[in-house]
Amino acid sequence: MASVAFSELLDALAWQIELGADEAIGDVPIDRLTVADVPKPAPKPAAKQVMAPISVLDSPATAVDDAGAAALAAHAQTLGALKAAIEGFEGCELKKGARHTVFSDGNPAANVMIIGEAPGRDEDREGRPFVGRSGQLLDRMLTAIDMSRSAEDPSKAVYITNVLPWRPPQNRDPSTDEAVMMKAFLLRHIALAAPGVIVTMGNAATKTLLDTATGITRLRGTWASHGDIPVLPMLHPAALLRNPLQKREAWADLLALKARLRTL
Repeated sequence: MASVAFSELLDALAWQIELGADEAIGDVPIDRLTVADVPKPAPKPAAKQVMAPISVLDSPATAVDDAGAAALAAHAQTLGALKAAIEGFEGCELKKGARHTVFSDGNPAANVMIIGEAPGRDEDREGRPFVGRSGQLLDRMLTAIDMSRSAEDPSKAVYITNVLPWRPPQNRDPSTDEAVMMKAFLLRHIALAAPGVIVTMGNAATKTLLDTATGITRLRGTWASHGDIPVLPMLHPAALLRNPLQKREAWADLLALKARLRTL
């Protein structure tokens, strides 16, 4: 067979592409109608998995699902034990990318418990909730009604936590699966803190605690309840930073909170 110059082969290939050829085939045509189907190999039997029993007290880090979170939360009898249980929980992928487990801030004996959504960059760095721009605005809002996270008097203090203890990537909103997974810890946190009033800030906190699909824009300012604890949904301070016109609604909600506390 006479040798063919590389340039000629390249030209022939370009010509075939112009004609619409987009697949390489063999030199000999194949009659697909006469070729028998090659039988598929029989699937291998799945290996039987033997799972070791999970001991909530001995191996908390092995619990990786919602049920594991619920068991760990139920066994926590103090806030310190609950924090340790959360720090030992390995079921949430967010933990792998977080610097700190953000548990709480403020006075645990406070009448008011504020529940946010999740830590941001500043919170993840410091290990405390609401310390960034949103937290600074929250502090000013609380000061306006004579309350503070640093107050020793429970009637003037607040206790702050989040639905998620770890920062989601790029500060995105918590996913439904993440909120459901960590809800048992949140409910136990409320039970141990035993606040007189709960304030949920933002969509994730309100929807998770109240088990509702209604958005915060419609729910804010309307009192609800968690068991026998009154719950006041409010706009998240981050939303107020994005839309300062909503501060009027936030001020009305703060006044409603102040009035409710007088009845406790």
